[in-house]
Parts: sequence; structure tokens; C-alpha cells
Amino acid sequence: MAAVHYHYGKFPPRKLEWERLIPLVGPANAAVARYDALLSAIPNAAVLLSPLTTQEAVLSSRIEGTQATMGEVLEFEAGGIGDQYPEEKRHDIQEVLNYRMAMRHAMKMLEKLPLSQRVILETHAILMDNVRGHGKSPGKYRRIPNWIGPAGCSQEEARFVPISADKLDEGMSTFEKQLHANMPDKLVQLALLHAEFEALHPFLDGNGRLGRMLVPLFLWQSGVIGQPMFYISAFLDERRDEYYDRLLAVSRNDDWTGWCAFFLEALRSQAVMNEQKASAILRLYNEKKLELVALTHSQYSILALDWIFERPIFKSSDFVASAGIPSPTARRILTLFRENDLLTTLVEAAGRKSAVYGFSELLNIAEGREAF
Repeated sequence: MAAVHYHYGKFPPRKLEWERLIPLVGPANAAVARYDALLSAIPNAAVLLSPLTTQEAVLSSRIEGTQATMGEVLEFEAGGIGDQYPEEKRHDIQEVLNYRMAMRHAMKMLEKLPLSQRVILETHAILMDNVRGHGKSPGKYRRIPNWIGPAGCSQEEARFVPISADKLDEGMSTFEKQLHANMPDKLVQLALLHAEFEALHPFLDGNGRLGRMLVPLFLWQSGVIGQPMFYISAFLDERRDEYYDRLLAVSRNDDWTGWCAFFLEALRSQAVMNEQKASAILRLYNEKKLELVALTHSQYSILALDWIFERPIFKSSDFVASAGIPSPTARRILTLFRENDLLTTLVEAAGRKSAVYGFSELLNIAEGREAF
């Protein structure tokens, strides 16, 4: 089949079949609103939902071909196991870590700036820093053609050819204007923006990850959710072929409505899943809070719990050094945690080598299965 080319002059679309979308708009908005209500009720959500943020980075990167798991990323960060991984695995892990760092940088920028090309460019520079593809102009739009297809294919053999480099600045300017346009529904607007960003493919690498990162950032800055914590990649990873086919149909068949219908269902489905996981994490936190106060009889029990929620795989020495708890108390709390099966030992202490622990209950909620 001939390559599909970018849809010049067709963004924003002149017409959407709203009669097809309206039955999907209500349920999607309602699901997102329920999730946002829960999010607003979670104390220190950035800490408690930290594993979900890592899992989103893992899944979004997996769509692009990386093979790292959440456990491997957290083990690598803890420094107890991951340093033994082969080079290819370490590259995969670094891409996930960069995703998280880029997201945090974008959130900080959006506290003062609107979502814009400046934010997109700076976020891309961090996403691509010192990883595979870091030589492909991090933080700069491409100035040469690119295309999507099997590795090593020619442009004629490609599946999709994005906008030409000489039209890219104009395309990104139009995209930026549509970020702040007034549309009847913000979720439909987001669907259009996501499809357009992927079709523009403005960078030589990292476009898919950055495009998915824009989902929670847009929802947050538009006031749809109160915090930039929305995780969509599980749905897109599970239905990856349909995800790409629907994107392709926008340029091939001008099927913006079909794409919007797919994306609205992605938002609805993920809002439900996000709400379920966030609820389970909040329940776990409240249960452990009561349990640890009774177990430790320490004024530091909640501080210890918050620290472990944010770092559910960690070295014992890091907990003692950085949890903000006096060292003897920190060691006593860790001993109590171990003796009462609150932590799983991933690496036993040996000589000067610290033990590595995992908070299995929290990790399994984030994974959505018994992985630890």
C-alpha cells in the first residue's frame, strides 16, 4: 500500500459528526469528573500516586518499543539490583526516568506559563537527554523529512509521512493556537490535538511519548482536572494496533470523528481504571497508617509511610539517610516493617551492601496484577 501523507489544510477539521460523539462525550466527562473528585480528596496525591506516575512512564515508553518494567525502573533507581542490568536494559530504563523528569519539568513550567511551543520544546529536550536518539536534535523541531514504517524502510515504503519540514513551523503555530481555542467540549478538543501532534511528528524522535504526556498537561491547564495526574497509556498500549490505525485514518480518510470516538472511549475507560487504582491506593494508605501507628508507637510512623509510598522499592541505607527520621528510630521502624511482613526483601544485606525492600501491596495495585 502507498504511504499515507499528512492531511494538509484539514486541521482543525471543518466538520465533526457530533451526533456520533455526543453519546460518548457525556460518559467520558462524567468518568473524568469522578476521577478528579477522588484526586482532590487524596492528601499529597503526588506522593501517594507516585507509582502510577512511574507506571504511566513505563507504558508510554513501551508503546515505542522499550522493554523495561516498573519494577526494573524502581530497582535501578534504588541502586541495589538495576546496576547489574545489561546496557540495552539500562537504556530502556533511562528513557522511562527521562519521561518522569520531563513531565515534572513541564508541570513546573505550567505553573507560570500557558501550554505552548516553548513548554513542548523544553520538555522534549529533557525527554531525549542522554538516551537513544539524544543526537536527534533534542528540544528542536526537525529540519529534515521523516516517516513512519518498518525499520530501514524508504519513504515510498513508509506507512505514514508526516508534514514536510518546510511546513512544520506553520503547522506547530496552528497547533498552538488550537491549544487555546474555544470548543464545545474539552475532551474532543484534546482528541483533535493529540491526533494532530502525532501527525505533525515535529521531532526526529520522542513524538509518541511527548504526545501522550500532553494529555494530562492539557486536562490540567484546561481545568478539567485539578492536578496533572491522568494515566492513559494502559488503554493505548493494550489496543496499540487500533490506536495507530485510527490515527492513520485521520490523514488517509479525513476520519476525525472515528478517531475522536476512539479517544473518548480511551479517556472514559482510563478514568475508570485510574479511579479504581487511586481508590485502592488511598485505602491502602489509610489502612497502613492506622496499622503503623499501632505497631511503631512512633511520631515518625506517618513520615516513614509517606517516604515508602513515594519510593516503593528502596535501599535500607537510603531510608535511614533521607527519610528525615533519627537513624536509630529509622532502623527500628524498618525492623518492625520486616518482622510484620509489610515489606518484601528483594536483596538481602551482605557486608557493606544494603538490603533492598519492596512495598509489594502498593506495587501490585499500580501494576494491576500480582507482580511482586
